[in-house]
Amino acid sequence: MKNKRHQAIASLIEKYKIRTQEELAEKLKEAGFEVTQATVSRDIRQMNLKKNSEAGGKSYYAMAKEEVPLKGAYGNVLKESLVSVEAAMNLLVLKSHPGMAMAVAAAVDALAFEEILGTIAGDDTVMVAVRTAEEAKTVQKRFREILSAK
Repeated sequence: MKNKRHQAIASLIEKYKIRTQEELAEKLKEAGFEVTQATVSRDIRQMNLKKNSEAGGKSYYAMAKEEVPLKGAYGNVLKESLVSVEAAMNLLVLKSHPGMAMAVAAAVDALAFEEILGTIAGDDTVMVAVRTAEEAKTVQKRFREILSAK
C-alpha cells in the first residue's frame, strides 16, 4: 500500500503545486487513500521531497533530484561513451560509441544499482536486465540524467 501511495504522491506533486501537508493529504483522500497527517509527513521524509520556491516566495513540494554516484574512471566512461538509453519492459538498451559497450557494461555493474540484475555487452549496445518494468523506468531516468549532464 505504501508503494502505491508513494507513486500517487509523486504523480500528484508532478501535476499540482502542492504547498502543504494538509493539501497533499486532501489530494490523496480524493485519490482514494485514507491517510493521516503523520502518514503524509512520514511519506514526505521517506520520499525525500523538497520544497521549491517560486516567484512571490511561495513554495511547493517537489521530488529531490536523484544523484547518480559517478566516480573515477567508470564515471568518465559513462559520461563519455553513453549515447542513448531506451526501455523495453524490464530491459534497458544502452547505446554507446563503437567498441565501448564492454566498458559501459563494466561501469553499469560497478554502480551496483539494486534494481539491476546484470548486463550483456556487444560492440556498441548493452542490454541491462532490471527486476521490474517500473524499476527499469527509474534506472532509465538515472542514465538519462547522465546523458543530460554531458
